[in-house]
Amino acid sequence: MLLVVLLVSILNSSSSLSVTSSIATIAYSETGSDSSWDKFIGALLNSLVFVVVVTVATFILVLFFYLRCTKFLKIYMGFSSFVVLGFMGGEIALFLIEEFSVPVDCITFLVLLFNFAVIGVLAVFMSKMPIIVTQGYLVLIGMLVAYWFTLLPEWTTWVLLVAMALYDLAAVLLPVGPLRLLVELAMSRDEDIPALVYEARPVTHRDSASRPVQRRIWRERQNARLDSEDSSSLNSDLNSTVSIVQSSHNGARIARVEEGQVSERDAELSAPLIDRRMDAQDGMSTESLMLEGMGLGSSGAIKLGLGDFIFYSVLVGRAAMYDFMTVYACYLAIVAGLGITLVLLALYQKALPALPVSIALGVLFYFLTRFLLEVFIVQCSLNLLMF
Repeated sequence: MLLVVLLVSILNSSSSLSVTSSIATIAYSETGSDSSWDKFIGALLNSLVFVVVVTVATFILVLFFYLRCTKFLKIYMGFSSFVVLGFMGGEIALFLIEEFSVPVDCITFLVLLFNFAVIGVLAVFMSKMPIIVTQGYLVLIGMLVAYWFTLLPEWTTWVLLVAMALYDLAAVLLPVGPLRLLVELAMSRDEDIPALVYEARPVTHRDSASRPVQRRIWRERQNARLDSEDSSSLNSDLNSTVSIVQSSHNGARIARVEEGQVSERDAELSAPLIDRRMDAQDGMSTESLMLEGMGLGSSGAIKLGLGDFIFYSVLVGRAAMYDFMTVYACYLAIVAGLGITLVLLALYQKALPALPVSIALGVLFYFLTRFLLEVFIVQCSLNLLMF
């Protein structure tokens, strides 16, 4: 978000930049002579077309993943990342070179740009790269795409942000939502989703004797449809406890029942926040299933789609075109919305959309801050005139 704000502040006044033509403006091209109603209707049409294209593309992704065309998807994602880093990044680099008058010849520039793009593809799709390099390239990809979104017309940008937040809500929570189908399919196969996903924390493998194990306890909620027999034996079941003992030598887990039998719905599930190795014969554990369903992944690190960061950055980038006070308000609103989403993640224990709360708060704070600033400026001007 900071990088997008800096790019907007540096390049926004450049005469070489103009509104780009893309899928987001294929239905309507906004002009200054159009009325506000025409701009709103046109922005709705642009957003509708964009959401339909994204929905179709996501269902195609689910289909290819269902058919186990994972290698093809990785090649496609790698090509897309190369295009973003090479072409979008190269054009923005040319703008910066022109803005700051950096002396460089075209051959050196092309060689550096090609190496930059290739290393980026390898860093994102090869696990052997250092995690900080992968995270850095993911940030750059998100920054480049977000900056190009800020070049869209103003009405289209705001309506598109709201439309994508609604799409994210439906795609994750509806039973037939494409993102939900993708997550459930990845969970059932114990595979990573072939997409650009930012992992919030690096996962390190150390010796099990010295590795700190952090635990988070979730208690499964009781089923509301308990029959009378289960209700009568509830008190005795609650007295039963399960202790999870992890061996310091081989990391094996031994479940020991101390008193009687414990029902599955009342057991406390202990899940590590870092990677836990399992024996090959154990297969996929219940804990890894729960973690994947919560958006944590088998490593225990919180994962977030790169698209969420892109639209966060679009919002603050658009706010940077007005003033920095609005940028601060939108940034705090987005961070607050992300915090609320994480709290809901811990409560509901399943994958949740990260856009709706943050985008709703960000858009609300943007217009409130802009309105209040305009009122304040008008009031100060009136006071000066009266003085």
